[in-house]
Amino acid sequence: MKRVTGIGGIFFAAKDPATLGAWYQTHLGIDVQSWGGTAFTWADAAGQPINGSTIWSIGTAGGDSFPAGKPGFTINYRVEDLTALLEALRAEGCKVLDKTDDSEFGKFGWVIDPEGNTVELWQPPAGQ
Repeated sequence: MKRVTGIGGIFFAAKDPATLGAWYQTHLGIDVQSWGGTAFTWADAAGQPINGSTIWSIGTAGGDSFPAGKPGFTINYRVEDLTALLEALRAEGCKVLDKTDDSEFGKFGWVIDPEGNTVELWQPPAGQ
């Protein structure tokens, strides 16, 4: 029996969801909808859509869904060109960590969002 086969959703709290959503839309290109999130549709290896999606959503810290206190999390976002994206984020005034990792698993870099959360960016190895 299969258990976890992917990410079904990413949900996290913010002090100011609208402002944080705007930051993610402007700097990372996430199409944040009026409900505070987006649905990433799944695709096969050829890029053709298949049934399913991954939900990404920001909620209000201290609300019913998120108790008081700052949640800890890491979100890994797949990117096509890590080097170019990190350069663009720096040029836009974002706090990009100097450290990057390059391994058999791909290339990794990190940016800090306006609320101090670390966002992991991942460029898969060629062919994946």
